[in-house]
Amino acid sequence: MRVSVSSIGATVRAAAVPVFAILAALAVSGILILLAGVNPLDAYAAMVQGSVGSPSALAVTGVRMTPILLTGLAVAISFRAGLFNIGGEGQLYLGAAAASAIALIPMDVPSAVHIVLALGAGFVGGAAWVLVPAYLRAFRGVSEVVTTLMLNFVGIIVVSYLVDPSFGPMGERGASYAQSVPIQQSARLPVLAERTSLHAGLLLGIGLALLLYVLIRFTPFGFRLRMLGANPVAARFAGVKSTREMMMVMLLSGGIAGLAGAVEVMGLRHRLFDHFSPGYGYDGIAVALLAAASPIGVIAAAGFFGALRAGSSLMQQVTRLEVSIVLIIQALAILFVIAGFFRSRILRIGKRTPVQASGGTHD
Repeated sequence: MRVSVSSIGATVRAAAVPVFAILAALAVSGILILLAGVNPLDAYAAMVQGSVGSPSALAVTGVRMTPILLTGLAVAISFRAGLFNIGGEGQLYLGAAAASAIALIPMDVPSAVHIVLALGAGFVGGAAWVLVPAYLRAFRGVSEVVTTLMLNFVGIIVVSYLVDPSFGPMGERGASYAQSVPIQQSARLPVLAERTSLHAGLLLGIGLALLLYVLIRFTPFGFRLRMLGANPVAARFAGVKSTREMMMVMLLSGGIAGLAGAVEVMGLRHRLFDHFSPGYGYDGIAVALLAAASPIGVIAAAGFFGALRAGSSLMQQVTRLEVSIVLIIQALAILFVIAGFFRSRILRIGKRTPVQASGGTHD
């Protein structure tokens, strides 16, 4: 029974860290807002009104959080295995390109089939883009941080070439901006609310988060993944084939990031644009950190980030504050999460030290 209570207590403490981090970030940001000559309560009230104050505001929040939700899940699943896939931006771009290639083809099939094929292509595109870093990490010990980061820039350049209006194979000839032609109507994701841009990609992200939670928590693969992340040496002694698990996790992570790009094209933009992402892949890292790599927590963290971005426009109109305050709040929240993590580690070490010391006094 004590084990059960202890486990519940640990879960509550883990969930409390991001909550306190967000509150602390809002408090510190409130001081900065006050120094700028604006009442923080007025600024936050405008932000809340602009993000959840009406059905249209909620729809904007949902649209803003959708790609961040998917990239956050991509990073979180790699974190759980002790891997650091920070190449979500490049994988997102290649997933968007692969999905667009299918979505641009006229198909005499039901719309649901065309959508599934395009989403599948997006997953494969993202997974393919992480294949080389995954192999180098699993079989050669090369840091995935370096390789995935470098491929971000390559992925962006590849898409720039594809949609170039002069010579790109997917580019719209004569367009004033580098972009593809519109994708087929049959490949567009359904809109969830009339007169809004809220699309079914949000439901896909939430459903995927729930699926990943079950996968990590209740399946043999999830157990091996958690063991690998907690102690790779012990996992190998327990018979876990670390190379295979690393490859599988990295490919899954890259595929989910690719889905983020596919959903952005198929649900919102309906074209493949040059430099269409404002940094969703990097936002996914922040979301995964804030959620402590929990798939369910990623939903909440992505919702928080989406609400900040959706409400920033109204906040700027009401208070004349720069929208960059949103980036400050996000950064502070991550810093406080990291501080809470290190504090808990130090406390655990401090609790073990007296026991070890008392054991030494018996000699």
